[in-house]
Amino acid sequence: MTVSRRSLAVLAFRSRPSHPEFALPAMPDDLAIHARGVTRVYKAKPDPVTALGGVDLDVRPGEYFGLLGPNGAGKTTLIKILTTLLIPTSGTAQVAGFDVITETAKIRRVINMVAGGEQSGYGLLTVREQLWMFSQFYGLPNREGWRRVDELIEIVGLQEQRDQKIRSLSTGQRQKLNFARGLLNDPWVLFLDEPTLGLDVAAARDLREHTLAWKAAQPGRTLLLTTHYMVEAEQLCDRIAIVDRGKILALGTPEELRRRVQAESIFRIELDRLPPNGGMAALADLPGVLSAVCADDEAADPAGTDRVALKVALADDSALTSVVTAVAERGSHLVGLAKSEPSLEDVFVELVGRGFGEAEDGTEAQS
Repeated sequence: MTVSRRSLAVLAFRSRPSHPEFALPAMPDDLAIHARGVTRVYKAKPDPVTALGGVDLDVRPGEYFGLLGPNGAGKTTLIKILTTLLIPTSGTAQVAGFDVITETAKIRRVINMVAGGEQSGYGLLTVREQLWMFSQFYGLPNREGWRRVDELIEIVGLQEQRDQKIRSLSTGQRQKLNFARGLLNDPWVLFLDEPTLGLDVAAARDLREHTLAWKAAQPGRTLLLTTHYMVEAEQLCDRIAIVDRGKILALGTPEELRRRVQAESIFRIELDRLPPNGGMAALADLPGVLSAVCADDEAADPAGTDRVALKVALADDSALTSVVTAVAERGSHLVGLAKSEPSLEDVFVELVGRGFGEAEDGTEAQS
């Protein structure tokens, strides 16, 4: 029997017994993250800058939650407040049931954070030495710290680099090290701030597999992700909030967000010929069919054939059966069928009005 790398990682995460001297508090049953009216205003000249303008957010235990937004939208500021690195100007927030202002020590015991492009530590230390040093910062007993270090080195695939100095690691290896460091204290809530930034495809995939394995290994573990990669958010996140100018513009599952842009079901239907006896007009009159028109590329039909491509909008997917039946009854044959789905990027541009890498004036945004 073959076992996938992710399955092995899940088994490894599950196999770790909790140390009696380092037992985390139980995760609350209600909310992992609860924020109401959170604002953050920076003093600046000539005018103050509002990074967050009254954010309300609830994240349930066990969720993989995503924050999408352009540069300067307020995502990192919100994460810094939730991880107790910044104090909100106003509003309230709790993480794992603890207040971000009055119970910072309790929060820091049950969270961790991994950011893309962050420094990995002291270049003179080896991978193993670096992780052990952080295990001591997190309060793990000496023996437990070494055991945890060696376990995580194996999980993230740094066995060959375990005695290699940090300064000689590649970008991908450094980020694997950062991810291992983020799991040393076995947090209940893990914050990932663009964790795959600058990584190649293979390294980014590995990191995504590790996060999914870690979350799956223990019910209640929660992840909050910020990313510029739409596919990453769509693959990983149970729910997503789209943020711009310090406010949440939309929140929901990827499917719910896509429906904001396109409520109807749109199919591209390729036929060997246009149906006789009414053609597209007959299809448009069918129950559940909102419209039926020639697709934009219909003019590119190969020379000498009658093949035609139609764009059919339906009230819902169930109406497709009557369309296919009507086509067959009129003597045409189905050659190809594909559903047109809006992407998260379509939703983002619809709400924000620009892409991730664009400023409001259309120029390239700066980080």
